[in-house]
Parts: sequence; structure tokens; C-alpha cells
Amino acid sequence: MSDAPPPPPYRWFDLHVIRTERVSPSLVRVTLGGDRLGDMVTDGRDQRFKLFLPQPGQDAPVLPDDLGTGWYAEWRRQDPAVRAVMRSYTVRELRHDPDELDIDFVQHGDGDGHRGGPASLWSRTARPGDRVAVLGPVAEDNGGADFQPPTGTDWVLLTADESALPAVAGILAWLPAGTPARVWIEVGHPDDVQDLKTEADADITWLIRGNSHREAPTLDAVRAADLPPGTPYAWIAGESGTVRALRRHLVGDRGIDRRAITFTGYWRRGATEEDLLAELTG
Repeated sequence: MSDAPPPPPYRWFDLHVIRTERVSPSLVRVTLGGDRLGDMVTDGRDQRFKLFLPQPGQDAPVLPDDLGTGWYAEWRRQDPAVRAVMRSYTVRELRHDPDELDIDFVQHGDGDGHRGGPASLWSRTARPGDRVAVLGPVAEDNGGADFQPPTGTDWVLLTADESALPAVAGILAWLPAGTPARVWIEVGHPDDVQDLKTEADADITWLIRGNSHREAPTLDAVRAADLPPGTPYAWIAGESGTVRALRRHLVGDRGIDRRAITFTGYWRRGATEEDLLAELTG
């Protein structure tokens, strides 16, 4: 009987850009491919992974020499001006035959007159053949999905903005047929609205905010909604301030058990991607 530990659920992938597409005013989709991408799997739902991008002027991302369990500590020790740009993203779609991974990049700031963060800029300038690296799942049970409705859930509540749109798309596609779901998705432009595939009994409301991010229509919409009876499970994601306000409303005003709410701030108004990363790694 072997005492060897199970293989890790994540693996490094050397990938390249196959194509890019501006799918809406707020989203650029980059499709990646690679020889070993067929080994990558997804647990469905809001499956996340780590994406590593080259710095400007580099042909490929500079990764740690140790790509085992110590990779993160070594990445932190690398020169920030040289090491790969690291971001967490959600699988928009993973296909096989051919093996392709779609990632949607939000174009934060386009309407405000600035270029956005390095990942947004990279997505707009990426060309076929450009190299990236991904630390992605190779086992379905990989701990990378936060949407975990407990036993006894009667219906699901989802809220998101465009930064969490890929996650909501994955959740809706994963939900069992007939699952009652109330969904609010906030986007900046009418052309950001997408046809999301689901077999759930989903009532999806699209809220057009405008590009300034100075409004928060999701909170007002949820406050005004008549919610179904029964035991809910809520998954709320997007701008951190809005997410916190929604959680306070669901717990304090609606009486939803805080343990039945999963909440994630994907970005924060007034903070750049680098600001947030510095807080996590500093």
C-alpha cells in the first residue's frame, strides 16, 4: 500500500494566443492553446486559475525557477519589474478537440480616459503566437470553485458585474435543470448583454450602469425585489464596495444566514490591479 501523496490538482501550462475578439464594449476575449492543454479540466461553476503574462518587451513571462510548491514565495522574491504579471481569472470556456481556453478581460477605464491595468492592456494588444503561462486545474475536485450551495438549498441568488460575468456564466451552465435562480448582472453598456446558456429556472435581470462605475444599480434592484420563499444560497461578486453593501442587506434586512452567502470582491473602485496585488503580497 503506497503512502505517496496524491498528485497536485494544478499544473503549469505553457500556452500561446490563438485569437482575440472584442465580444462587447467592456470585454475582450483571448483564446489560448497549447500542446498539453488537453490535460486541463474544470470543476464548472466559477473555476479560477492563475494567469502569468510577460512584462512589456518580454517574449514570454519570466517564471520562478521552482515551479513546485515553492513557486509563490520565489515569485514574490523576483524583481517586480521583471517577474511575470500574475492575475487570477475565471474559465470562460474550456474546449477540447481542439483544445482551447477562453478568457474574458474586462476593459476597466476605457470610458474614463485611461488605459486600465496591465492585463487589460495586454488583452487589447495580444497577437496570435504571444506566449503566456497558466497554473490550471488537472483534477475536477481542485478547490478552485467558490460556488458551493449547501444541501437543503431551495433557490439561488446571483449578482455580478462584468468582472464576474464569466463566473456567472459558468455557474448558470453548471446548475442542475430546473434550479430556481434569481440573477442580477450589472454591465456598462447595452451591448455587454450576453445570451447565457442554462437549464436552470433562471430569472436574469441585466442592469445597464454606464461606464463611469459611479452608480450601483444592483443594490437598488435587489433591495426592491420580491425574493422567493424557501432557503436561499447567495453568490455575490464584483466591485468590493457593492459586494459588501449587498451582503449587509441580505444578512441584515433579508435575514439570510451569513453562512449561506459567498461573496468576492473582484476589484475595488479607486484601486488599481497593482494596488490590490500589493496589499495581498506586501
